[in-house]
Amino acid sequence: MAKNRKNQAAAIRFGPALKALFLCLLIAGSAVGYVWQKSQIYQLGKQIHEKESRLTQLAHDNGKLDRQLSDLRSVVMLDARARNLGLVPAQPGQVIRLPETSFALPGNQMTIHQLAARPVDVLPQ
Repeated sequence: MAKNRKNQAAAIRFGPALKALFLCLLIAGSAVGYVWQKSQIYQLGKQIHEKESRLTQLAHDNGKLDRQLSDLRSVVMLDARARNLGLVPAQPGQVIRLPETSFALPGNQMTIHQLAARPVDVLPQ
């Protein structure tokens, strides 16, 4: 005897429709996820490009400042600036050389030795 559709359960009748709906939702969700992922990749690429441009600019500025610092530290530039201020080299009688002595640490008998010692000339009196 042939089965009558009216006697079938509602879940059996809507089964294929639910499967199709689930499949459509899965495809739509995948498409939205793909578009979102491509958008994120584009934004991150843009950020990387901006950071690389900033790094290049900072390296250029750093080189420029390094050249400026070396110019300011040059002997010729320092002498010119000192002459503009009216400064002259110190006379030998104006220089007082003090000997550096080593000392013992309290509680420890080890002495500290000077690593870059200069020989002490005759001190002016």
